[in-house]
Amino acid sequence: MFVSDFIATLNHHAKQNPNSPVYDLLGQTYSYQQLKQDSDTIAAYIDGLNLPEKSPVMVFGGQEYEMLATFVGLTKSGHAYIPVDVNSANERLTNIIEIAEPSAVIAINPLPVDISEVPVVTATQLSAVLVEPTEYELTHPVTGDETYYIIFTSGTTGKPKGVQISHTNLLSFVNWTLESSEFDLPSQAKILAQAPYSFDLSVMSWAPALAAGGCLYALPKEKTENFKDLFAVLPSLPIQVWVSTPSFADMVLLSEDFSAKKMPSLTHFYFCGEELTVGTASKLHQRFPNARVVNSFGPTESTVAFSAVTITDEMIDKSDRLPIGYIKADSPTFILNEAGEILKPGEQGEIVVTGPAVSKGYINNPEKTAQSFFELNGQKAYHTGDLGLLDASGMLHYRGRMDFQIKLNGYRIELEEVAHVLNLSQYVTSAVAVPRYNEQHKVHQLLAYIVLKPGARDGFERDLQLTKAIKTELENEMMSYMMPSRFIYRESLPITPNGKIDIKALIAEVND
Repeated sequence: MFVSDFIATLNHHAKQNPNSPVYDLLGQTYSYQQLKQDSDTIAAYIDGLNLPEKSPVMVFGGQEYEMLATFVGLTKSGHAYIPVDVNSANERLTNIIEIAEPSAVIAINPLPVDISEVPVVTATQLSAVLVEPTEYELTHPVTGDETYYIIFTSGTTGKPKGVQISHTNLLSFVNWTLESSEFDLPSQAKILAQAPYSFDLSVMSWAPALAAGGCLYALPKEKTENFKDLFAVLPSLPIQVWVSTPSFADMVLLSEDFSAKKMPSLTHFYFCGEELTVGTASKLHQRFPNARVVNSFGPTESTVAFSAVTITDEMIDKSDRLPIGYIKADSPTFILNEAGEILKPGEQGEIVVTGPAVSKGYINNPEKTAQSFFELNGQKAYHTGDLGLLDASGMLHYRGRMDFQIKLNGYRIELEEVAHVLNLSQYVTSAVAVPRYNEQHKVHQLLAYIVLKPGARDGFERDLQLTKAIKTELENEMMSYMMPSRFIYRESLPITPNGKIDIKALIAEVND
């Protein structure tokens, strides 16, 4: 099938298969007809708020069904949505409001900060709205190059960047997943929805599922954080398609119950967000010998992913690092040298992607947009900042980051942002964050190098107590996944000739 309008496709499923499940939250199911009714009601309510036309709206919550219904309702009413996860640090919330300037906030979960700048719709108010269904005529939905959603990623200055993804961008990704022989999406697929909606990996779950008339099986964070709870729930999910980062799969593979014997319906694994290692792929092939394991690649700025490949036993046996896929047809991708020249197959340089999946840029940030987005061969193009090469067969291979941006447990982290927050501590004079890599070139630990202020150790018997105090002080300033797991205290840090802390020297020291 081919999708030309996402909302029209959803309405089609609601008409043709009204009782088919679209969302399953730990056994609580919702149908396509209910999603249409609730999103229509929300769209009518949003129109009644008289918000500025096409203005973005923040949606705060976890993996409740109401998050999905609100997203669809906002799209119908012509507004881009900004998903913000319930586990976000307070500073991130306020930064997003400051940067994106949303016209309203819809709080599916209670907000941890006071927001007075814009109207706030609470969960109680939304529930009251949904009690009385309202029919809605589509007259001004999000279409074409209008922004469909905005996902915020880490920024190098301590401020996150809001990536604007249009309806056209989304369709480029969705139709690829529906048509690609690599993904081989099952009919009316039952897909795991584990990634937070604020993480663009979640789009790899909900977009193909909803486009194909499938069902999302939500796995809330409170279940994934407790191993016992996770495996009390996971084998009961009749999922066919697993979508996650490789790190989450590594965690689940610690249980012998994660196998084809316990989960016979699970036949497809889609990975994105960080590097899939040979070790992880090998374990999956052993546990699920008949399953398809798909490795994909792409930054948020290119709409989830633009390359994918099914990992074979031969790749596992012969590769130190797995390939990241063949390029999708509408996204010509090139390897450029420092002079901006296109390199030949086999030559290593920066991966640059072009085409209709490339974002229009960062919301209200023309400077960063101009740095990262440009035009190449008459098409929109994006500097990924990733090193790689294309081989003679057109296969893309990843070779690491060009800058100090890393992926840890699937999350994109700017080392400079972590350092910025660490330096906010009353105990710290200067600090940097340094990644430690494992043998498979994957970041497995984030370290903090700290120079303390005079007298900072007073009152602490051990450095461990001081570390705990710093972490506690900063817990509302930093996302939990960004917090370094180990703090190393130094009298001084190495300095470059330009007078900057020499992070590269510390990275070399840690990974010697």
